Amino acid sequence: VTDCELIPGGRNIRVTEENKHEYVDRVAEHRLTTAIRPQINAFMEGFNELIPRELISIFNDKEFELLISGLPDIDCELKELIQFYNDPFRSCMCSTYFVHLLSVDDLKANTEYSGYSIASPVIQWFWEIVQGFSKEDKARFLQFVTGTSKVPLEGFSALQGISGPQRFQIHKAYGSTNHLPSAHTCFNQLDLPEYTSKDQLQERLLLAIHEANEGFGFG
Repeated sequence: VTDCELIPGGRNIRVTEENKHEYVDRVAEHRLTTAIRPQINAFMEGFNELIPRELISIFNDKEFELLISGLPDIDCELKELIQFYNDPFRSCMCSTYFVHLLSVDDLKANTEYSGYSIASPVIQWFWEIVQGFSKEDKARFLQFVTGTSKVPLEGFSALQGISGPQRFQIHKAYGSTNHLPSAHTCFNQLDLPEYTSKDQLQERLLLAIHEANEGFGFG
């Protein structure tokens, strides 16, 4: 076991209520970047052999993710994406977007439930909330529960999991309603606590898809 100081002299600094947020940020940075820096460098070296860095340096991380995965929206048109960019080169690159249609009704029709039913109040609130999402939040939601913002060409009946076809699932999460919804992207599964109101469900779901839209956490 090797000790690693997260900040200079960190081994002599106690974690307190005042510095706990900085501690969590430092731990996350260490686990996700510093500790695997050689692997990240090797990956980037190989990636840049295929795609020169200058071709993608104009995009931030969110834009690049959408460039690869597409932007699901019922009424999305390619021109809306192109107009997002003022730079002519960006407009040219943007034309390579894959635009997919996300039908909430199709997703709803291809959803399985565990601990809930389609008639459960929480489930009815859930679909009303998702139906009212902006196109950006629909993309975040799909990314959160499946690991990708791409919609299968055949629709959600063809959604894939780790072992093949796997429909979207909503499982009842037992425990405190203070917990956020969580996702198992390998199984297209959303664990949803039985919230006491639609407002609480909407607040918790939006927080989850905005702050943890990878669908994974770390211990």
